[in-house]
Amino acid sequence: MKILKSNILALSVVAAGALTLGSCSDSFLDVSSKTESTTGNFYKTEGDAWRALIGCYDGWRRISSNPGVGFYVASTVMSDEAYGGTGAGDGFTYQSIDHFDISFSPSDMNMYETDWVNYYAAVYRCNELLDRADDIAWLENTGNRELYLGEAHALRALCYFDMVRLWGNIPLFLEAINENREQANPDDVYAAIFADFKFAAENIPADANLTKADNGRITKYAAEAMAARAYLFYTGYYGKEPEGITKAEVLNYLNDIVASHNFELVTAVKDLFPASSLVPLADSSGWNPELSTYAGEANSEVILQQKFTPSQDYNGNADSNRWQVMMGMRSINSSPYGKGWGAATTCPAFVEMFPANDPRREAAIIDLAAEGVTSVADFENGWKDWREYTGYTCKKYSPIAFPNGNSASKPDGTGDFQITNMTNWVIMRYADVLLMIAELGDVPAITAQQALDEVRARSGLASIPATKANVLNERALELAYEGHRYWDLLRQGVDVLAAAIVAKKGPVTSGGAASTVEYDAEKIRQTKGLSQIPYNQITLANGTLKQNAGW
Repeated sequence: MKILKSNILALSVVAAGALTLGSCSDSFLDVSSKTESTTGNFYKTEGDAWRALIGCYDGWRRISSNPGVGFYVASTVMSDEAYGGTGAGDGFTYQSIDHFDISFSPSDMNMYETDWVNYYAAVYRCNELLDRADDIAWLENTGNRELYLGEAHALRALCYFDMVRLWGNIPLFLEAINENREQANPDDVYAAIFADFKFAAENIPADANLTKADNGRITKYAAEAMAARAYLFYTGYYGKEPEGITKAEVLNYLNDIVASHNFELVTAVKDLFPASSLVPLADSSGWNPELSTYAGEANSEVILQQKFTPSQDYNGNADSNRWQVMMGMRSINSSPYGKGWGAATTCPAFVEMFPANDPRREAAIIDLAAEGVTSVADFENGWKDWREYTGYTCKKYSPIAFPNGNSASKPDGTGDFQITNMTNWVIMRYADVLLMIAELGDVPAITAQQALDEVRARSGLASIPATKANVLNERALELAYEGHRYWDLLRQGVDVLAAAIVAKKGPVTSGGAASTVEYDAEKIRQTKGLSQIPYNQITLANGTLKQNAGW
């Protein structure tokens, strides 16, 4: 094979091993930088293994801390939840993504390059630790070898699961090697994903990483739940059973999560997200303890989340949730909501999917008029600078701000609204597990109907039959704006996706002027729901990488 001329894996080599990490306070990700470490003197002790594992987590986090497009923003924009949005004078990157059409922004031939590089850098870190496991003098009777390697396998699977859904046709590296490699058959990528999640589920002890101090680390149950999610997507999108895992194994995994009694639903969906549940004090000194209902990041419902801190800076440290600023209202502060760049404006048709008595609508979506945002001083300038404004936008992952307009990413109000947002991305929560059971079928611990009823009862909603159509609709409402809706549509088939996207058509205002957003179903079908592979990477790989259809 030819030596890879791309800078992707070269960057990975430099980043591998947690040798130079950004600062990260009050978190298991905090580790001292050891710039004297090299691959020649590293991977010797269990302490080295711990630092390398932190490097794996840090690599996973940097996908969102140092984003290009951002997987979760793209997942929302591509769904029927949202338009591209952003500023009236901005480029049209998110419109290209929203319409599956590069003609909206012909110069955006490398829109996903930063994402591509970050994912492969994270994978390399995991591969390096796994490759060097036998070089490490593991301590006896600690169980750390199985635990750390289980976490590294799961992190690699998380990266590949994002990548194979986003791009479909990707090179597969299961060892720390730097070479030019052809794209793998997606079946082989999924086989690796299932093998990694199964390794994690079998090797991470049942009681490991469940304490508040370990919040953010992967548990046995997170690996089991993610394997179930990958199974649902693969069987739906590819229309066949995968190699390496069976439906019976998936149901056993889901049953194991419920039967463990380690997780339960919090009081209300809004309590899972700061912007949905925090109520500011009038003097801007913090949050009203009597009215705020935020359950905290280490709550009973979260099974896996990607953790961030507000320690990001402009000098290379990458610890915060950098994509979150894209989801903020365009230059508008209206506490508890903080300003941002106005991406992913909510489609009115999606708002109408919620029944009038469903509190999850208010938990997920900011209704600017109903919540008084249109009367704040910042509104006029923000609205006039907002593309594809609809009067609705994302609440769950809105940045947060105090009444004086200061970013609330730091308690003292000194945070930078652009780079210090720190809301954790909830990757998997217990409600999702219940809905997967509702879709896949009964398990010993709970029936499919009981699982659906439990999710709906939490929001004060009556029982409905646990049909597949009802469950998929429930997922849209329960998990709105959490990055799942697009993939739930796509796994039902490209025609289903195209129909849902075309139905997004509607009136908007851009720069204060009325316009209409329309879609071409055939263009969406041509792409098969896959995204653009960076052309620069195709060039650097001397044509070994092939572009996805439609791009």
